[in-house]
Amino acid sequence: MRMINIGYGNIISAERIVTVISPDSAPIKRLIQEAKDDGRAIDATYGRKTRAVIVMDSGHIILSSLITDTLASRINGTGGSAENE
Repeated sequence: MRMINIGYGNIISAERIVTVISPDSAPIKRLIQEAKDDGRAIDATYGRKTRAVIVMDSGHIILSSLITDTLASRINGTGGSAENE
């Protein structure tokens, strides 16, 4: 099982990730709010701005303060800087 650091020492399974998306659009904001209402949202931002939304195969939504490009490079195994942590 491959694990991915999503910031601030939080780690998730790479195999369970469905998509990584930006939180800026209205439909994604609705998705986040619905997940919070249902208890499926996990906030891993430590109070910082949400820059990426990770959708898991279980239906959980994980909020990260790392940008989507950094997460994508970590998922693809090409590294990814820790400057946004």
